[in-house]
Amino acid sequence: MSLVLTIVNAWRRSLSHLQEVEDFGTNPGALQMLTYLPDNLSPRPALLVVLHGSMQSAANYDRGAGWSTLADRYGFALLMPEQSGRNNLNRSFNWFQRNDTQRGEGEAHSIVQMVEQIVRDHDIDRRRIFVTGLSAGGAMTLAMLATYPDVFAAGAVIAGLPYGGAANAQEALRCMFQAPPKSSRELGDLVREASPNRNIWPKLSVWHGSADRTVKPSNAGEIIKQWLDVHGLPLTPMSDQIVDGHSRQVWWNADGETVIESYTIMDMAHGAPLTHSEGGVAGPYMIEAGISSSARIAEFFGLTDTLRRTPAETTELSRRAPLFGALRKATRSHRIRAVRAWRNVSDTIHKGIERRRANKKVHVRSVVKR
Repeated sequence: MSLVLTIVNAWRRSLSHLQEVEDFGTNPGALQMLTYLPDNLSPRPALLVVLHGSMQSAANYDRGAGWSTLADRYGFALLMPEQSGRNNLNRSFNWFQRNDTQRGEGEAHSIVQMVEQIVRDHDIDRRRIFVTGLSAGGAMTLAMLATYPDVFAAGAVIAGLPYGGAANAQEALRCMFQAPPKSSRELGDLVREASPNRNIWPKLSVWHGSADRTVKPSNAGEIIKQWLDVHGLPLTPMSDQIVDGHSRQVWWNADGETVIESYTIMDMAHGAPLTHSEGGVAGPYMIEAGISSSARIAEFFGLTDTLRRTPAETTELSRRAPLFGALRKATRSHRIRAVRAWRNVSDTIHKGIERRRANKKVHVRSVVKR
């Protein structure tokens, strides 16, 4: 049976433009390293690590989510680790196994070894390394952010579960169907204990379908609670928006930088939201929803900035620095009020910029809570 799986996997990869890298370290998690480097790879490029979901291959997920299309468009590198049926019968990353989700061990360590290899081989900008994943890959994404916050600048989890919520397969199933409620502090401590002595934590984008019956939407709420506590932010969102017909909540820090966002995709089941107009291809767990999670996540990570910002726009954005530098000296309540006022003005400026530069108009209604 293992020989058949090897042949089938080799055949699948032959149909994909992903390239396997065989020698990247000790590989304690026994994963496969697949990469995609576009022809127009930027100098000192950014790197995106993409973790597929259960019953998927790296190539399947790439085809549905359209990540290599976005890499071609914006010039960043892709690393797509792949799970094997020998490690997990469902080809799920083992996000619920302690020996695979601790720093320096198992699958998590294999993924970081892959990152180190591609960084050295292709002069990746270490300040722009990101990770995203779907379902089991989403839960593993949080494991990577928790255990290696010094490696990843930001992450995005789609239909995932909070870090540290399960220690075995039975607990994992229980969490999927009914996320056990924990306090924000309890959840945050799980992350802080995974990588002690950290003061700076990655940014996070959270996506979940409201009709997901495989991983209950309450898990998204627990993820948000966990990372709001890590970032020291309040539970109440600072902004509520409607983007392409779906709810987006936003939290930013005292410097006005968005550090956590959460999308709830109305009436969507378990899977990644996509739209054909942005290069997505519908299939199992890849769902046409009128919004592209891949495109929005790429924007959240800043992967689209180099081509979308003109010199004039870049100059305009750089003028924020003196204001927010001065805000550091103010009290927290004054900082929050000042940031909110600035966001109102900034939104007006950027809406004008978007109208001039966008090929596709996106209607965003923003209501800032007072």
